[in-house]
Amino acid sequence: MATLVEPSFDENILRALCDTDCGVPLLMDRIKQSMVSCREAAAFLKRRAGVEDEYGKAMQKLARQAANEYATSEAKAGSFVNAWQSSMRTHEAMAENRIKFAARLNEMSEELSNLAKEVDKNRKATKDLATRYERALQEAEAIMEKTKTRFDMTAEELERLLLQKEGESLKDNAMQSRSPVNGKRVIGKAVAKGGMLLKGKNPQNIQRQEDDIRARMSTASDAYRKAVTDTQAIRQQYFNFQLPRILRAFKECVDEIDLGTQYHLARYAFLCESIVHSDASIISPPDENTPGLKATMESIDNRTDFKTYMQAYIYAHGATARGPRRTGPQEEGFLPPIPALHHHPGSSPSPSHAPMSDKGRPTFGVSLAEQMARDDVDVPPIVVKCCEAIEKYGLTTQGVYRIGGTHSKVLKLKEKLDRDLDSVNLDAEEWSSDISNVTSVLKLWLRELPDPLFTSSQHAEFLEAARNENERARHIRLHERVNALPDPNYSTLKYLMGHLHKVVQHEAQNAMSVQNLAIVFGPTLFGQGQPGANGHMNGMADASLQNKAVETILEHYTDIFVDEGEEA
Repeated sequence: MATLVEPSFDENILRALCDTDCGVPLLMDRIKQSMVSCREAAAFLKRRAGVEDEYGKAMQKLARQAANEYATSEAKAGSFVNAWQSSMRTHEAMAENRIKFAARLNEMSEELSNLAKEVDKNRKATKDLATRYERALQEAEAIMEKTKTRFDMTAEELERLLLQKEGESLKDNAMQSRSPVNGKRVIGKAVAKGGMLLKGKNPQNIQRQEDDIRARMSTASDAYRKAVTDTQAIRQQYFNFQLPRILRAFKECVDEIDLGTQYHLARYAFLCESIVHSDASIISPPDENTPGLKATMESIDNRTDFKTYMQAYIYAHGATARGPRRTGPQEEGFLPPIPALHHHPGSSPSPSHAPMSDKGRPTFGVSLAEQMARDDVDVPPIVVKCCEAIEKYGLTTQGVYRIGGTHSKVLKLKEKLDRDLDSVNLDAEEWSSDISNVTSVLKLWLRELPDPLFTSSQHAEFLEAARNENERARHIRLHERVNALPDPNYSTLKYLMGHLHKVVQHEAQNAMSVQNLAIVFGPTLFGQGQPGANGHMNGMADASLQNKAVETILEHYTDIFVDEGEEA
């Protein structure tokens, strides 16, 4: 026997529904409930889309307006304006995400509404079909009932005629054996049961009536038998084939709208997670080469901005007298300049004018050649000091150099090193407990070099060498570029690469491979915002080449920097 439904359909549910007397209304009521739930979900998604769209457009408008107003205002320039404009672009990107999120929600709302309409259409079509089948069965049962009634009436009529006929044959015997009163009583009963005695007592007439009634009874019996057969066939067709198909169609409507609603709600949950992750990636990008919102704000260098502003202001307005004159002829009452105070070796300044401890050997923002000539060293002392501390406390630290330090502590350490490098003890608990502050200061020192370690003049040549697809050719070309570096840059790079080589040797503990270190130090050693080979600012376009150059140099550290005599 062929199955009525596909194997994937739950036949147990279908069988249970077929065994109940309320399967059709049960499923119809369930479909109505599911449609209400679906429409509620669609309405919520539409309202949420409106909220997100309004929020995204408002943020987008605010960010653009703030960026334009700042550009036309008399606000600060320098690193502050760069950070400000970058943060506004970050807000625009977040706003764009929200607008796209709202569009996706609107699509889901429309899909749910269309799903509810389609299911409602299928429900009505199935309901009409069920009504037609039920009506056909009801009509067949009504016809059978009518034929049964007609047969019963004919049978009663025949019974009355037979009673009348039997009463005529027993009349004489009844009159003789019973009193007249009793005879009248018997005849009265026959008349009461038959009702045909008034038509005549002619036996021939009674016989004709009997033949006519029997003929009609035979016709009624045949009609009744046919109606019963037809009704049974329709009933079997309905309960064995039509009803299961109707119930199956209704159950499919239930499954379609329930699963569709659940799918879109799960999709909504996924989109909610995605928008949060997307915002997080914009605010704090996983790529070390792309600064996040926090790093952008921390890149504001008020000290350098003020120096730049002061120099520009003096250059533009210094020739114009803006206050009392400092010097002039003595005949006009000007006194000669007060000579500078010179402290003798044994003397000490007044406590009220005691200067902060500053050895006069700044190291941040000072060119390599100047530092090394001033200190008479081959490698800047700050590089040696930081690398030794990192090798002592951080070689096995997970994510060393990749994880940044605390901004306030980094600035504090930078200030101490810039004021008096020799007095800073990196073995102290304050710095050795979190070596990421030391790694961040070293990277900051490299970034603040006036000319990057790979030098601006050789920037394009390094990138061109890194562009070689052949590993051997790339190694040779980069080796040539390294050898062409100025002596201060070469010796510093050699020391730094030797330090990073030690870091890579502990990759199993610190998870910092050659590739990871190249990603961290690529823009640091090349300098961010250096002009590309075409003379234009390429931004992040050359980032992959910068990383490849650092990666190749670090991979071939021994070949490039270590002589055979040193290696031995």
